[in-house]
Amino acid sequence: MKTALTIAGSDSCGGAGIQADIKTMTLNGVYAMSAITALTAQNTMGVKDVLESTPEFLKEQIDCIFEDIPPDAVKIGMVSSKELISVIAERLSYYKAKNIVADPVMVATSGSNLLKTDAVTALCEKLFPLATVITPNIPEAEVLSGMKIENESDMEKAADDIWRKYGCSLLLKGGHSINDANDLLFENGSGTWINGERVDNPNTHGTGCTLSSAIAANLAKDFSLFDSVVRAKEYITDALRANLNLGHGSGPLNHAFYIEGKYTEVNK
Repeated sequence: MKTALTIAGSDSCGGAGIQADIKTMTLNGVYAMSAITALTAQNTMGVKDVLESTPEFLKEQIDCIFEDIPPDAVKIGMVSSKELISVIAERLSYYKAKNIVADPVMVATSGSNLLKTDAVTALCEKLFPLATVITPNIPEAEVLSGMKIENESDMEKAADDIWRKYGCSLLLKGGHSINDANDLLFENGSGTWINGERVDNPNTHGTGCTLSSAIAANLAKDFSLFDSVVRAKEYITDALRANLNLGHGSGPLNHAFYIEGKYTEVNK
């Protein structure tokens, strides 16, 4: 069985972060493992508190995984400090990790910055060169490219700029600010538009985590980057179509929409 590691923060309400990653990887047919960068106290309405892992403890987690069950792919989610980023980059380099998907979580939905400048610099200089693909959204791509993105032409220019700066492939997510659900995959100096279906569902908590984890799972199974992205987008679309509605804010996806069997039966 293929394996995948997620290096990210824990989401106590289960919709994003480590919890979303493990569900997604499992439903996409790989054995999921985790190294936790931070504990969060959060729900569908927001984050109340964060307790960050120490660099030493994060290193121990990563070492334990690679020394016993080396992953076929690695997904990296939110890492909030340059010290943790440095540990991740050093250990992944040491173990010659493959199929690395980095989700550069930099900007909150509200527009506020989540990373200090030195952490953004460390992310770009230390993690991006190791990545098979990075998955920025529009606000994150604006930070990385230094330009305002207002349409699909701007997305193409920004993607080319990011690729030239950091030398890694990227999936630039369009989203509702630019288009319905069309993303730009940029690799080897050229871009390919991957169209998606807009699903009218306001419960989108954890979609970025889910997409990057699904890409990692498919890379672990030896699909090409293009096919991994297509399959990941199809998985998210179906999870949104399931119309799960939990919580009082932007609720989570139904990651397990495809599970059926005697263990999922409800007592009637």
